[in-house]
Amino acid sequence: MTTPPQQDLNTNHYSSTLDLSGTDIKRVNACMESKTVEPKKFLFVSKEALITDIAWCVIKEGHQVKYYIEDEVDRDIGEGFVPKVDDWRPEVEWADVIVFDDVLGHGKIAEELRKQGKAVIGGTAYTDKLEDERSFGQEELKKHGIPIIPYSEFTSFDEAINYVKQNPAKYVIKPSGEAQNKKGLLFVGQEDDGADVIRVLESYKRTMQQHIAIIQLQRRITGVEVAVGAFFNGKQFMTPININFEHKKLFPGNIGPSTGEMGTSMFWSMPNKLFNTTLKKIEKTLATEGYVGYIDLNCIVNGNGIYPLEFTSRFGYPTIFIQQEGILNTMGEFLHGMATGQMNEFRTKKGFQVGVRILVPPFPFGDQETFESHSKGSTIVFKKHDENGVHIEDVKLINGEWVVAGSSGVIMVVVGTGSTMKDAQKQVYNRISNILIPHMYYRTDIGDRWYEDSDRLHSWGYLREQ
Repeated sequence: MTTPPQQDLNTNHYSSTLDLSGTDIKRVNACMESKTVEPKKFLFVSKEALITDIAWCVIKEGHQVKYYIEDEVDRDIGEGFVPKVDDWRPEVEWADVIVFDDVLGHGKIAEELRKQGKAVIGGTAYTDKLEDERSFGQEELKKHGIPIIPYSEFTSFDEAINYVKQNPAKYVIKPSGEAQNKKGLLFVGQEDDGADVIRVLESYKRTMQQHIAIIQLQRRITGVEVAVGAFFNGKQFMTPININFEHKKLFPGNIGPSTGEMGTSMFWSMPNKLFNTTLKKIEKTLATEGYVGYIDLNCIVNGNGIYPLEFTSRFGYPTIFIQQEGILNTMGEFLHGMATGQMNEFRTKKGFQVGVRILVPPFPFGDQETFESHSKGSTIVFKKHDENGVHIEDVKLINGEWVVAGSSGVIMVVVGTGSTMKDAQKQVYNRISNILIPHMYYRTDIGDRWYEDSDRLHSWGYLREQ
């Protein structure tokens, strides 16, 4: 197994005895060869250990890293890969760059640190609100001249049920606030009269009322689901932009419960119609806010127009791991350039990237007993010593062996790249065949949507560079 650098947090020295994979060596060499990049000090601040792999990558490039995880259940994640701290605030002065990996209040803290002169990747109170409060995000889209899908918001299940009865149609149920992180609560209605939505709302009323304070009902629009995203350096969008296709359902064929994410396919592009008619319109507002980080807008598009669904105003997971495979700059250079506003453009691979999440029970459900009995402490075995394209999530290192950690069952993301979508798919599934984890499962069709969706997106003109 790959052994991470042994890092002394009190010095600038790293162990020179590293067992690096081919990809790791390329990244280290690229970092050493770059005349513009000197070793930096990175402080990563996480609520639920989302950004472990990026922190590990930055270490392998020769930078110093300290990593704070707020959630006690997740604090063993990344053990042995990334040096941890018990409190991130005393490390602020030490750090050259501070990276926050979530919303839910992180934006306000990032904003305050930037005012103190720190280089920070993270949001603002405003950009957190774009994601955390669905209705606010929708109203901001409308305010910036971007068409939205009609929606209504309720604080009472009875009011929501009565609304559907009086206005029968297909709806999507979207819990707002912190409840939106429970992806299994999102429900996409299939029946024209909304009867299935009513049944689900009645069920939620009986079982989830204490967890869901705000319910949003959005009219269901049919078309291609596609996301457009870009990195922002505090002043402007960096190029190229990213076009990606999320696969949220648990099973192949896009069936089963909704999950946080099962996999994503993507490619890089110069600004196109999809970008210029959506995200580009909020560029001035983001600059005024001083936002630094990634922002993504998930949309439904059809022949009639582009209809944004929701913002992600932070790195996406697993999106950032898949993007990492397509970015040719070292991650340390990339993060530092974005945080300081010095980087406007970056280099990317041509073609496509496909990322597939590898999971174990109880994902996508929270069941600690199942995790303890079936998954916790399971070893991760590579048939051949090849970890190229493998990005860790809930993993720790014990005596040189990769072991399942945390509690969610989200283990890793495996990424393939290629000049065509088919090439990227072939590489990612070949890489997955090299991995053995008891009870592991994953979707076998990530990227398949492209073959149908690309024809429609091209015929509608949304992917043309402008």
